[in-house]
Amino acid sequence: MGEVSTIGLDIAKSVFQVHGVDVAGAVVIRKRVSRARVLEYFSDLPPCLVGIEACPSAHHWGRELQAFGHTVRLIPPSYVKAYLKRSKNDANDAAAICEAVTRPSMRFVPIKTKEQQTALMLHRTRQLLVRQRTMLSNALRGHLAELGIVSAKGRNGTADLLSIIKDGSDSRLSPAVRGILDVLARQYGAIGVEIASIDRSIMALHRGCEASRRLAEIPGVGPIGATALVAEIGDWKTFSSGRSLAAWIGLVPKQHSTGGKDRLGSITKQGNRYLRWLLVVGAMAVICYARKHGTEKRPWLGRLMERRPTKVAAVALANKIARMAWAIMVRGERYKEPKLLLAT
Repeated sequence: MGEVSTIGLDIAKSVFQVHGVDVAGAVVIRKRVSRARVLEYFSDLPPCLVGIEACPSAHHWGRELQAFGHTVRLIPPSYVKAYLKRSKNDANDAAAICEAVTRPSMRFVPIKTKEQQTALMLHRTRQLLVRQRTMLSNALRGHLAELGIVSAKGRNGTADLLSIIKDGSDSRLSPAVRGILDVLARQYGAIGVEIASIDRSIMALHRGCEASRRLAEIPGVGPIGATALVAEIGDWKTFSSGRSLAAWIGLVPKQHSTGGKDRLGSITKQGNRYLRWLLVVGAMAVICYARKHGTEKRPWLGRLMERRPTKVAAVALANKIARMAWAIMVRGERYKEPKLLLAT
């Protein structure tokens, strides 16, 4: 039995499962380790290849094990499933990870730095608060609609409802109803203040990051989208092309081809949902602007809008934005407006 060279580590909240093999593939370690003793255990092992599923806290453990000289690879859980034998349990999961990490064609998730994760915490907290604000807005609309009070769509309509709740002289609301709705209105306002505070933090992060400022020059990418791209994608050269990045975000068509016949469907919607949402929203903003001011500078977008529905055009433009972002970051360039070719 040789020295351990490859380890599959199945992480959890309290108990971690270790599965190690030597160069010949023989099992040399099959052990359960408590969370408190993980670092002590790996500090005594020789440097080896460690595979971990890319799940919550995986980036933290990846950084910690790298400090001991180990080579750590994070694997998407969906890619590990193919190597799972028989029933699912911690020991079998660790063995599957150990097998998957050695495959030459396996795709890995880059380990994020603490700075990247800090930026992503800002974005995820903001996204959570935005959802909560939307829930409160819907609740206010629903309750007031029961009393025959409705307003226009959007945040301006919600502001009108808030003014009605605040107006004590409005006889359409009884004191009991006004007191209940005032609770929701105060929560709505407090969440708005917190979102504004996070937006200022994101803007400060954006101003201090040269890569984020370059990305924000692309039409459809603002400070929020630019900082999210920088935080989510540490090494842009991980992707071989702009299309690979677009596929990772889930902005390419599904493929179900056989016998030389290409069959493309709707987008895959796989990969990073948050980045996909930001890029599509940014693309919709570009399309709305183009409708008001024309598409003379972007004839490609004008032709696309003529022959495709708005949402389809927005997804296609989001795909293009992702490709432009990859090219700018990999080549170290800045965004350049497309030049119009004169007809001859």
